[in-house]
Amino acid sequence: MDRRLPLKAAPLIPEANFRMKPSVKANLSAYRHDARLYLTLGIANWSVFVDHIPNNVVNLLTLRNFGFSGAADLFVFVVGYGVAVIHGRMALERGYLVAATRIFRRVWRLYAAYVVLFVIYIDTIAYVASQSMAPEIIHEYNISGILEHPLRILVRGLVLQEEPLNLDLLQLMIPLMAFFPFALWGLLRRPNVTLAASVALYLAARWFDWNFRVYPDQEWTFNPLCWQMLMVLGGWFAVTGASGRTLRSMTWLRLLAGAYIVFAMAVTLMRHSPALSAYLPDLVVNSIAPTDKENLAPYRVVHFLALAFLATHLIPADHPGLKYRPLQAVITCGEEWLAVFCVGVFLSFAGHLILITGANLMVIQIAVSLLGFAAMTAVAYYISWSKWQDLPATARQQA
Repeated sequence: MDRRLPLKAAPLIPEANFRMKPSVKANLSAYRHDARLYLTLGIANWSVFVDHIPNNVVNLLTLRNFGFSGAADLFVFVVGYGVAVIHGRMALERGYLVAATRIFRRVWRLYAAYVVLFVIYIDTIAYVASQSMAPEIIHEYNISGILEHPLRILVRGLVLQEEPLNLDLLQLMIPLMAFFPFALWGLLRRPNVTLAASVALYLAARWFDWNFRVYPDQEWTFNPLCWQMLMVLGGWFAVTGASGRTLRSMTWLRLLAGAYIVFAMAVTLMRHSPALSAYLPDLVVNSIAPTDKENLAPYRVVHFLALAFLATHLIPADHPGLKYRPLQAVITCGEEWLAVFCVGVFLSFAGHLILITGANLMVIQIAVSLLGFAAMTAVAYYISWSKWQDLPATARQQA
């Protein structure tokens, strides 16, 4: 009698009623751990940190200075890819309902992290400004009303109606992750149709100027209705295996991707120089705006895909360089990307404060950046170590 109890409990998970496309099932079953995903997230975290420190020579080396896309594109695409793989396999093993609820649990964690970070962050900025160490930063960080109406700012922050400087990317991830269970359902059953629907929403949002609002009459820095396409695109690549050998064997496509990357680099570098920008054709100047990240300009998407295509070709998943110790620090930061991002927000504020209240020398800018990298890495390693210690002894021995 006791042996039959598990058999009666099993149908609670409606896996048999969920039809997954056979090719998607095969791709998810064949997936193996890919350190490149975490390396990319680590690079994105470090780039976001230095990009958030103005007048810092180190942020001249980040991706946004050499092409149309930037660290935000890396973040959104790779998170979409990773969530599709992890929860797609979970749907394969335990049913879609379990996978969807686990994604919503991630949404809650993201929201909780955002709320805690928002409250502490704006309080810290308001305190620094009130002490007259650097009073202008309260306007620079877009929280000028915190001193007069602190409760109102906090309440609007809870419903994502405030957007302090440097929290926009984390804010973006909340609605994107909340939307993804529905996208995953389509990706596992009809991936091409789901991607087409995502592209249609992207085009409609750009055409009709749809966006989320920030009090009183502003819009989100990253439009979720547009950026969802990049996340769905990451999930589509994950479940379809579109980055496989067939695609990588197309020499002409690699040449085309390389040419576009060189073109994007030339345009971006020429824009940094008023003398050189005069030589850019009017068509390029009028159609390519370097700051068009709100609605995810199409040329940003193409640039990112070209970079990703060449990077996966040049650095395969089994590349021995991924095991080098210096890269392990970046990979660990990618594995603990949420905590590292939150720490990076505070570190970028601290670094900016140091540079505007002291001698803003190049050596200090480099030192601030390196200390920030070290602190973010230390946090990532501690969290990783702490998780390891929480595992049962048998699990640690088998790992």
